[in-house]
Amino acid sequence: MSSFHEKLASSLKVLRKRQRGGRRVFHAEEFSRLHRERLVGSGFLMEAIKGWVVSSGPDCRPGDSTPWYASFWEFCARYCEERFGKTWYLSPEQSLLVHAEQMVIPTQALIYSPAGSNNKIALPFGTSLYDLKDSRSPGRADLIVREGLRMFTVPAALVRVGEGFFERHSVEAGLGLKSLRGDATEVLRLLLDGGHSVVAGRLAGAFRRVGDAEAAEQITATMKAAGFVVRETDPFAGQASMPALRENVSPLVNRMRVMWQSMRGDVMACFPLAPGKVKSKAAYMLSIDKLYRSDAYHSLSIEGYNVSPTLIERVRTGNWNPEQTPEDRRNRDALAARGYWQAFQAVQASIVQILNGENGGQVAKARHREWYRELFQPCVAAGLIPAGALAGYRNDAVYLRSSRYVPPRWESVRDAMPALFELLAEEPDAGVRAVLGHWMFGYVHPYPDGNGRMARFLMNAMLASGGYPWTVIRVEARSRYLAALESASVDGDIRPFAGFIGELVQQRINFPKGFEVELGLPVVG
Repeated sequence: MSSFHEKLASSLKVLRKRQRGGRRVFHAEEFSRLHRERLVGSGFLMEAIKGWVVSSGPDCRPGDSTPWYASFWEFCARYCEERFGKTWYLSPEQSLLVHAEQMVIPTQALIYSPAGSNNKIALPFGTSLYDLKDSRSPGRADLIVREGLRMFTVPAALVRVGEGFFERHSVEAGLGLKSLRGDATEVLRLLLDGGHSVVAGRLAGAFRRVGDAEAAEQITATMKAAGFVVRETDPFAGQASMPALRENVSPLVNRMRVMWQSMRGDVMACFPLAPGKVKSKAAYMLSIDKLYRSDAYHSLSIEGYNVSPTLIERVRTGNWNPEQTPEDRRNRDALAARGYWQAFQAVQASIVQILNGENGGQVAKARHREWYRELFQPCVAAGLIPAGALAGYRNDAVYLRSSRYVPPRWESVRDAMPALFELLAEEPDAGVRAVLGHWMFGYVHPYPDGNGRMARFLMNAMLASGGYPWTVIRVEARSRYLAALESASVDGDIRPFAGFIGELVQQRINFPKGFEVELGLPVVG
């Protein structure tokens, strides 16, 4: 008689076959009842709604929303495909958000379809899908399919969105307008065919507001030539100033630059003033040395590693020997601790360069790949991860545990990282460099693993550029820390995160010696 493990193995073979091509969403009927119940019971599948399941993993904690958020858009595509065939598409508003690479999981996804029934479908973790009956069937040229999502093209979406979108989502609206590069031809075709004189006036004003007077004149002149009365209005009227958007760069890069400029004032408002140039470089570096054990313990613990002060001390003093001690070679936590020690030394060397007057952003750009290699070299040497993991930035999608925020597509990372280091190099305020550098590194999430540790290393390197002390984020404050990062990534509100880091830095300034003992940091959070 087969054991449970043998039966589970047979079910996993079926699941693996279904997952080919990266699929995460399945109709329940794709599995037999026995296989489905076995996989759900063991945590490899979770139910989305009746008749639908998504990939999960037995390491997910009860109530963990990560598998669902990672599957959300694929579920929307497959569910709508089954219900509506090819006659469905994301709302114009959601289409523009996707075009602008704003991929926060919405609490409600609005779907348009001629076959819609104005019905809300409740989904896990407070999300939902609403299928809106749309009698204005768009032409084939007005739709595009990206990664299974059917949506409006940028011109078609701009013509269809309401005036309120321009104020609620000024960045995304601006990115959509800029992506047309001064050519309003496709927008004009839709305006003329539909006789949309009011919308024409709105879009002419929008183009003019983002600095594209040529497109604005093209719209008004052509509509008037066709016999329409056009009154130009500014849908961005509620915005005191429009963000400067660059030509010929990706939407993500423009988004990063806009967010940086809009957030930096909030950071400076709640961050302590920079101490200034470090008087004694040797004393500053010694203070960092004394904090190593505490920093390693808390940073690794935040990421879920079970590292003790004893293990950290063994690594620091060289008593950890994977070549001669099999237990050390197999110990994932010990390997992580060793990697952290090696990366910590590389970061210290970078800080020496910064203290010697080099630009912090430029140093981080030149050295951050070395930090990453040192962080994971022990795991590669032990054979736990392939050597290719040290090559550099990720080449696949990543999802953050229990977060509605979805990091950018991996193809966008190659544009985003140079933009981040350019922002760091240009920024005059060290506190802004530290806070926004940390948050935006996580926002881009360039590496397949280790992004949290790398972001905290970057934060401390940027703090050093303003003479601020090395600052440890304690594991006891993990919930507040992650919630503050989520607020910035999902809601665009940097204040909780800036305030949190500012408090920690101020404590370090007020009580420097109290921090230079093992695990002896005051609790914040």
